[in-house]
Amino acid sequence: MNAIEKYKQVKVSAVVRTDDKEQSLKIAKALILGGINLIEITVENPEMYDVIRVLCNTTDASIVAGGVITARQAHEAINAGACAIVSPIFQPGLVKLCQAKDVPVVTTATTPNEAYQAWKAGVHLIKISPSHQMGGASYIRDLLRPMPFLNIIATGSIKLDEVKDYLDAGADAVTIGRDFWFNVPFDTITSRAKTIVAKVEAYTNNNKS
Repeated sequence: MNAIEKYKQVKVSAVVRTDDKEQSLKIAKALILGGINLIEITVENPEMYDVIRVLCNTTDASIVAGGVITARQAHEAINAGACAIVSPIFQPGLVKLCQAKDVPVVTTATTPNEAYQAWKAGVHLIKISPSHQMGGASYIRDLLRPMPFLNIIATGSIKLDEVKDYLDAGADAVTIGRDFWFNVPFDTITSRAKTIVAKVEAYTNNNKS
């Protein structure tokens, strides 16, 4: 199963964005302990490649690299073991690089036109960010109404208790950041992860045809 399929299967993933290497590792491990097995580590700080490498070598979780905007970052992340590249922008050159290396790529869009251009370039999963600021779940629903062929991850200031709303609106997956881990003990992170995983599993079972 590649990362695109994994996003669609698990439906909820986490993004860890911090400049502290050890803190990032501890947050990720607390999330994994709670059952979140798809985690995005942003690489604005080059030390985060080591975090990706450690997590890939010591856990069974799927680790993707986020915040990637250059070819060099993509190469470093792939060499560290990232199973997918996530970019906060749509850059055709980066998409082509990932396609050439057979590494899944997720790019970010805000407007319908941006999302369509990414899809047209062969991006199979598109982040819509900032979803909350653009109108929340209703924005996702409105965006998908004329373009139901898009595969969407909703992200951007989304709260844990809003996940169902975004899935109901048509998002294939939801990525949660600070609401998982910001300024709380590690056991709370694990508890939050367990709760949302159970809720998403129940949601998936209830919506099976």
